[in-house]
Parts: sequence; structure tokens; C-alpha cells
Amino acid sequence: MLKGYNCTIFAYGQTGCGKTHTMMGDPSTASERGIIPNCFAHIFGAIEENRQESDKETKYLVQCSYLEIYKEDVFDLLTERKRGAPAQKLDVREDANRNFYVKDLKWVMVNSIEEMEKAMNFGNNNRKTAATKMNARSSRSHSIFQVYLETATTQDGQQVIKAGKLNLVDLAVSSSSPATTRTSSALFDTLARCDQ
Repeated sequence: MLKGYNCTIFAYGQTGCGKTHTMMGDPSTASERGIIPNCFAHIFGAIEENRQESDKETKYLVQCSYLEIYKEDVFDLLTERKRGAPAQKLDVREDANRNFYVKDLKWVMVNSIEEMEKAMNFGNNNRKTAATKMNARSSRSHSIFQVYLETATTQDGQQVIKAGKLNLVDLAVSSSSPATTRTSSALFDTLARCDQ
């Protein structure tokens, strides 16, 4: 990401096989942390290492967003929801360069691992869960936590900006219904385009 590349990490498999645990683990225990907490630590660790080793003046901008795809609708997990009020659906658009984006998706600026974890925890509280026969707490929605990292470095009097995005995806493939299949296929296509 520091070099301006986009990447996606996702967990895919049958309900109850451990996708969410693999992605999250136990963030409070270093040896049990999942992929997502380790990514947070790696990102801010790399930024700090660059600051100490580089002789160039570099500015860093880190933002995150968290969205949910539930029954083929997209919702923002970082937007405050009033009790009893329905979550507002967001639209997926395509720009002039044929890149997909979610209109009105909220991005939160973060300056530390703790702030990023706080944003994710806020989103998790908004995430929909429903009982299934296989796993009573299995999530019935896809979720995508995105991290955007921008670096601005001054070289020979010119500012050089690099931007990278990390998509951390938890897929809820708990059904073989046509609706679930269509949603999963569309999600794969979107993420593939985002990483180009």
C-alpha cells in the first residue's frame, strides 16, 4: 500500500467453517489475532518505520470505510443509526474510468491502530446477524472493511503522491440460492476491478 498498490484479502467458505474467526481472531491476544488486526498493526508499523528511515519529508493520510452487503443491498456500517430507524441503502456507481464506488459511503480518518479498531467495532455493532441451523451467530451479510493509504513525498521540489487501498472482506456464503450466487458473483467482479 505504501507503494501505491491495491489489494484484497477475503475469507470464503461454508457457514461455520471459521471465516470470521480467521479474519478477526481474538484482537486482545497477540498470538490469536486474525488477519485484520494484524493488517492494522502492519500498516501503522510500516508508516512508523518509513518515518524513521526516510530522509524525505513524507505525509501520510489513512482513512477507512466499512460497508455491508445484505440481501443485495449495500449499507454503510460507519454511519450512526437511530434506534428503530431503518438503515439507508447506498447506490453502487461506476465512474468515467469504469471504476466502481459506493455513493455517499462514509470515510473516517484514523491516526492509530486503536482508532481503526474503534471504527471497526462501531461497524460491527451495526452489522446484521441472523440465526441459521448451522451457526446461531453466523453473519448473513458480506462485509468489506476498506483502508485507504495516501503518501505525499517532496522530491526535487515536486510533490509525489501514491495511494493504495486494502479491501478486507468477510463473505457470508451460507446459501446456494440464486440471490446469494448473484451477489457473490457481483462482489467478486467488483473487487477484481478495484485491484486493477
